[in-house]
Amino acid sequence: MGLRWALLLLLALAPPLGRAGRARNVLLLVADDGGFESGVYNNSAINTPNLDALAGRSLVFRNAFTSVSSCSPSRASILTGLPQHQNGMYGLHQDVHHFNSFDKVQSLPLLLSQAHIRTGIIGKKHVGPETVYPFDFAYTEENSSVLQVGRNITRIKRLVRKFLQSQDERPFFLYVAFHDPHRCGHSQPQYGAFCEKFGNGESGMGWIPDWKPQPYSPEHVQLPYFVPDTPAARADLAAQYTTIGRMDQGIGLVLEELRSAGLHNTTLVIYTSDNGIPFPSGRTNLYWSGTAEPLLVSSPEHTERWGQVSQAYASLLDLTPTILDWFAVPYPSYSIFGTKPVQLTGKSLLPALVSEQPWITVFSSQSHHEVSMYYPMRAVQHQQFRLIHNLGFRTPFPIDQDFYVSPTFQDLLNRTRAGQPTHWNKTLHQYYYRDRWELFDRSSDPTESRNLASDSQYAEVLELLRAHLLKWQWDTNDPWVCAPDGVLEEKLSPQCQPLYNEP
Repeated sequence: MGLRWALLLLLALAPPLGRAGRARNVLLLVADDGGFESGVYNNSAINTPNLDALAGRSLVFRNAFTSVSSCSPSRASILTGLPQHQNGMYGLHQDVHHFNSFDKVQSLPLLLSQAHIRTGIIGKKHVGPETVYPFDFAYTEENSSVLQVGRNITRIKRLVRKFLQSQDERPFFLYVAFHDPHRCGHSQPQYGAFCEKFGNGESGMGWIPDWKPQPYSPEHVQLPYFVPDTPAARADLAAQYTTIGRMDQGIGLVLEELRSAGLHNTTLVIYTSDNGIPFPSGRTNLYWSGTAEPLLVSSPEHTERWGQVSQAYASLLDLTPTILDWFAVPYPSYSIFGTKPVQLTGKSLLPALVSEQPWITVFSSQSHHEVSMYYPMRAVQHQQFRLIHNLGFRTPFPIDQDFYVSPTFQDLLNRTRAGQPTHWNKTLHQYYYRDRWELFDRSSDPTESRNLASDSQYAEVLELLRAHLLKWQWDTNDPWVCAPDGVLEEKLSPQCQPLYNEP
């Protein structure tokens, strides 16, 4: 009897081997405010050989989206599979903003640790509390310089090596969260608008031994449709390209460490970014330009899909279900508040590694960025249609500190004040003041310039998408589900009680 119980205990404590019965690992690579500045996403102006090589061993998603266009909320959603309004990370985590996920949230690192999978994070964490997001191995801004663990690719390489050379035999989940290509003009302006000078070997800039800086000419950058075509914006993009090049070289170093450790044939590698690029209509917006993300998923067990492109719609809310599926770890039954169990609304992406999937809908939700930037929005992208519900439509859209001091926005302000052409696809007044409902048909209007919400020809589409969005809000326990013209009263019927607050 004693031997039998001992064997049962060993089986219970054994690390999961995944659905294929073999040891499995995960390497998650996340850019900070990165976009489609890479060869794989058809940008011929930038040199990203490592991302391009990874894409050759990946399924490339063309329709991947973040669920929220803000750093901490997005990272919390990636690591929980829950939108920001459900996990509690309504805005930025650091300093005066001080947002945190709810104490009872069961995060990915917590669930993996309970399943005897070793967890590690290198770089920008930007979420809390620690009890919700514990990692066995952690080098982040909480115990190190974020410049060193997020931008110094030599330091990152050595930390990855340290993690992989551990004698711990458990399967692992390693999350490498680059701080590139985030702006740093607000926090470390001495290094340039995007910290493109940090570590370049010039006087006072330090030196990153493994980095070969690549300068870019403003005249040759590939301008996204939502960025003003001005010298200031082009110079901004050129600086961003240089930091993306640093991250790309860092990705190459990380993947080489994986190969050197002999773990590349057992490791699922995922690359994405947290939110849109920090330019007008980008980060903090729920337009396509603020939510569309690169997504590469490289599985050593699904080589038949390497180098292929998927048009299936994917959400960063799908990453937790995907990683749990890879490790064959079930999602637990639990409640955050009350007795209603939490349910993941994302799906595993692993079926897409076998065959193309008919996924056509993704959702997004934003409440804050900085603590003072309260502008709640909810959105759904269904097939070619995008519907945005601007709950705060009666107030001007807020601007974050980091973006405000950027050369691009300062130039936009100066041109607007002087009555000069902005060379932008909208005016500042249009940017600040938005309709409550914005409906776009991206098949005929890829720049999302024509709001169809009041067009009677699209009335059925509008109602269909509103119904989709409202159901998702109820399914994810959205406290804003009745806003802005109602109050949520859970003990009354109907639960949304009217305010009669129309002007």
